[in-house]
Amino acid sequence: MPDMPTKKFAIRPAENRDGDAILAMMPRLAEFEVPATRNPEHLWKDDAKMLRRWLDGEEECLVHVAIDDAQKVLGFSMVRLRSELLSKEPSAHLEAIAVDKSAEGMGVGKALLAAAENDSKALGALTMTLHVFAVNARARAVYERAGYDGELMRYIKHFDD
Repeated sequence: MPDMPTKKFAIRPAENRDGDAILAMMPRLAEFEVPATRNPEHLWKDDAKMLRRWLDGEEECLVHVAIDDAQKVLGFSMVRLRSELLSKEPSAHLEAIAVDKSAEGMGVGKALLAAAENDSKALGALTMTLHVFAVNARARAVYERAGYDGELMRYIKHFDD
């Protein structure tokens, strides 16, 4: 069987011209078996607002995109620098990372995560944190392969009216 051609991509800091493509990809953040008690839009609407503020110069974020040879955005990551929750040491928080369905399995997510980590470290972050739903096994596996530990568990109880 002949080798399948591998798609090539590059990672670079995002620019304003990437904004529409990134915003269009935001719903991908909820493309897993979202718990029935959750509205999938709530998983990405605030990230979209944060990105719009970044595009307007009102929010400081590290935003990277993966692009193909035709400059199509294949994925993005968005990180904010902030103090670590418990130690208060310099840290970074991965606010959002998503890969276009057409680019799944190409290593785009792994490369975006590595770029976000490298730039965060260069700016003084000692750690990077992120949130992921317990039921999102695919994302959890990606993060665990990248060396992340599931350190805290957040519990929630929904009250009936």
